[in-house]
This record gives sequence, C-alpha cells and structure tokens, in this order.
Amino acid sequence: MLADKIVDKDCVPASRWRRTGHAARQQSITKTLGTGSSVPIFRPMPNPTVLQLDLPGFKKVKSGKVREIFDLGDRLLLVATDRISAFDVVMPNGIPRKGEVLTQISHFWFDRFSSLVPNHLLARADDPLPANLQPFADTVTRRSMIVKKATPLAIECIVRGYLSGSGLKEYRKSQTVCGIQLPAGLTESAELPEPIFTPSTKAEAGHDENISFQQAEQIVGQDIAARARDLSLKIYKAGRDYARERGIIIADTKFEFGMFNGELILIDEVLTPDSSRFWPADQYTPGKGQPSFDKQFVRDYLETLAWDKTPPGPRLPDDVVAKTSAKYVDAYQRLTGRAL
Repeated sequence: MLADKIVDKDCVPASRWRRTGHAARQQSITKTLGTGSSVPIFRPMPNPTVLQLDLPGFKKVKSGKVREIFDLGDRLLLVATDRISAFDVVMPNGIPRKGEVLTQISHFWFDRFSSLVPNHLLARADDPLPANLQPFADTVTRRSMIVKKATPLAIECIVRGYLSGSGLKEYRKSQTVCGIQLPAGLTESAELPEPIFTPSTKAEAGHDENISFQQAEQIVGQDIAARARDLSLKIYKAGRDYARERGIIIADTKFEFGMFNGELILIDEVLTPDSSRFWPADQYTPGKGQPSFDKQFVRDYLETLAWDKTPPGPRLPDDVVAKTSAKYVDAYQRLTGRAL
C-alpha cells in the first residue's frame, strides 16, 4: 500500500511561467514515453500541489505517507496529497498531480472490478461533493474518495508477477520468494511462471515484513486469508492483462481489503503507480532493472546520493519532480485512454 494546507512554492502554476522565467522550460518538460505520445506535465489544474491538509470542521482520523483521512460521520473522506515517500521517508517536496492520478486511477479500477469484488466507494469519480465539503472543492476535487467505514485487514495482500525488489533479493539467496519455491535460473525482472501471493505485515512506522501464507492465516484466520489471496490473484491477473494491452506491465502490486457488515471488500487504492511497479512493455528486457512509470524513478535518483535513508529526506530536484509527474500522468492516460 500513508497542519494547515501547504502549497509547494517551487511548483509554479503554468499561468505564471512567462512572468517567472519558466516559459523556456515548458517545452523541455514534455515527456515522451514509449508510445510516442507527448504528455504535458503541467496543465491548468483544479487545485495546487498539496502536501498537507486540514479541513476545519472535520476530524482528521489519520495522516499517512500520502493520504489524509477525515471522519464524515457514517463514512470517511480519503484525500490523496501530492506527497511522495521512498524508503519509508516522505520527501520534503511533492509531485504535481500525483494525488489526482492516484485517486482517478483507483476510481477507474474500482469501477472496472466491481463485478469481481465489492469495494468501499460510496461516490463515483465525477459525482459532486456533498454540500458540507463544497467550501473545500478547490483543494479536494479529483483527489478524494468518499468511502465506507471498513475495518482493514491486518495484512498487506501483495501479488508478484515478476521477479523484482525484495523478492529478487530473497530468490538470489534461497531460490524462494516469501518461502515459495521458484524455478532455478530466473533473472532480475523475469516473469514468474504464475503470479504468487506474498502477504506482509502492516507497519505503522518503518518497513512491512514479508510473511508466509500460514502466518497470514494466523493473523486474519484461514477463511479470510484464503478469500483475500484468491481475490488478490484474480484482480491482479485481470488488471495485468488489461494493462499489458495498453503498453504497461504491472510487475507486482499491493491490495488492501477490509471487513464491512461481515463482508470482505476491496479498499484503499488499486493498481496505482504508488502501490505497484509499472513498466513500459515496449522497453521490457529481462535480466536487469526496468524503466518505470512509478516512484521507482525517485528511488533510483535517491540511490545516487550520499543519504542514509533516514529522515529528513533530501529535497528532490526540479527535473526529477517534473519527470516523475510526467510518468504518473502517462500511466493514467495509457490505462484509461483519457486526458487527466
């Protein structure tokens, strides 16, 4: 699978570029990725880059690495900020449009998978905000979801279709991933014979820990663990096949499930660049790390620094911010076929 509103002052609205000397950069930060389609990074936005958020009159029940959660009485409001984290550290500056992309991609998948699994949505992507939230429309529109008050499962439901990340590290040591034996001779980024379910713990701070399916059963019970596993694999395979047709390989992903009125439902976000590894299919080459549409680009930049991966995180350069924003927007447009 995360004070008063702070707007990132380094992210200059497009309407001010000519006055602030940024006009010359408008051409240089249009990124072409894979399909040859140009993706403008900065366009007129319904709201500015949001790093932190309070909504006077509404109780904030949680502030995660990316999302702010507010109590609306019988439901919750989830607002995706533009914060970005890497190595469990939130960076001091954000990624323009990131919160909007995460929310709108999740809406897209929730709608697409509604026949496979019930979910927590109580409003569709284009539904107007309730009257009591209208004063905050400029800030929360297109980056928020109104959802059921589900009780999240105490495990992360991770599906891996390709060998990467922590799974690759374990495979190199023992030819297993989360204790699951895999064929010999697999290389970095290799596609697995079949997707595998590799749950993990949930950590309020620090790193989640990979666990076996048997450990997951001990935490949430045999029946719930089996249902969560089966649904995770079914959703991943459906999403993987759809995305591949649109030029994106979903290498792995994390799902969240919760209980609502005794029913297991899909919650949080679904198959986004934050919860998944997205690779451009036309550049896929097994045996090495892959270019990505997700925040791996930021991780790769941070690996070049003399930073010990503890807070505070280093400020991201303008070009890294711009390219990361382009990758998020491109992922949305490829998956949905719509402009953001």
